[in-house]
Amino acid sequence: MDKETRQLFRTMGTLSSLGFTLVLATFAGLALGLWLDKLTGLKPLFTIGLLIFGIIAGFVKIYVEVKKIK
Repeated sequence: MDKETRQLFRTMGTLSSLGFTLVLATFAGLALGLWLDKLTGLKPLFTIGLLIFGIIAGFVKIYVEVKKIK
C-alpha cells in the first residue's frame, strides 16, 4: 500500500469517528448533569448546562479534527 492510500484511509477513519465523538460528548454532559442534579437537588440546572457544554465540546472537537485534515 502506498503512502497516498494510507493517508486516505487514515483521513476516512478520522472523519468516520467524528459522529461518535459528538454523540459521546453530548451524552457524557447529559449523564454528568443528571447525576449532579440528583446529588444536589437542583433539577434542571446542571442537566441543561452540562448538556449544552457537551454539545459545544463535541462540535469544538469536530472543528479541531477537520482543521487538522485540511
